[in-house]
Amino acid sequence: MNILDKIVADKRKEVDLKKGLIPTTQLEKSVLFNRTGSSLSTALRNSQSGIIAEHKRRSPSKQTINQNTNVGMVAKGYENAGVSGMSVLTDIKYFGGSIEDLLLARACVTMPLLRKEFMIDEYQVLEAKAHGADVILLIAAVLSQKEIKSLSELAKSLGMDVLLEVHNEAELQKSIMPSLDMLGVNNRNLKTFEVSLETSKKLATQIPDDFVKVSESGISSVAAINELKQYGYQGFLIGENFMKTENPGQSALDFINALQNV
Repeated sequence: MNILDKIVADKRKEVDLKKGLIPTTQLEKSVLFNRTGSSLSTALRNSQSGIIAEHKRRSPSKQTINQNTNVGMVAKGYENAGVSGMSVLTDIKYFGGSIEDLLLARACVTMPLLRKEFMIDEYQVLEAKAHGADVILLIAAVLSQKEIKSLSELAKSLGMDVLLEVHNEAELQKSIMPSLDMLGVNNRNLKTFEVSLETSKKLATQIPDDFVKVSESGISSVAAINELKQYGYQGFLIGENFMKTENPGQSALDFINALQNV
């Protein structure tokens, strides 16, 4: 069993436990549930930088990245830096995040927030909406075509954007459907954790222009973004590069300034 299989197996147990503790009727009564969200796909189309900055404390590949962060302060720093949106890791066991991180970020900023999670159940979509998410992430590697369709259509019905993440051509071909807003190419192989920007370049031509193209993982330089823009990418998910510093917001600001001064 590879790391992705382990994460999904644990996630199923976690979601089943949560369903027993907090019913969906309670999630739907959240003050945030009827909030009108902000569109990340629109923000990316209108952005010069296209940066989606991530809050991530640790990961299976790098272990500890930054355990000393205040998610609210990081969110404010990112928003002040001018990022297009923020990705909030909510997985506890493998990434050190929580659904409360999303709630705290929402309390501090107005920019689009993406719930970065291994989504396998409609319950998690409702949970994301109830905690202030504007966008959900769906990972093609762990979902069937039918699951992608049902989860994305539910998110759209709740007024949320959908970012669908793929790693190869087969995942991309099964995933293209009208209920998606953004197609993200993860440059990290989730089974080996090796990273290559060639993955984004190779799949770029196969992503229809109806979708905002997003490149994820392994982006740490202005040169990499300028190169990927030539392949039609408008969104760039950056986490570790900012989070490994003492002040992620300042790091994001410096990066965006460098990007705009090229």
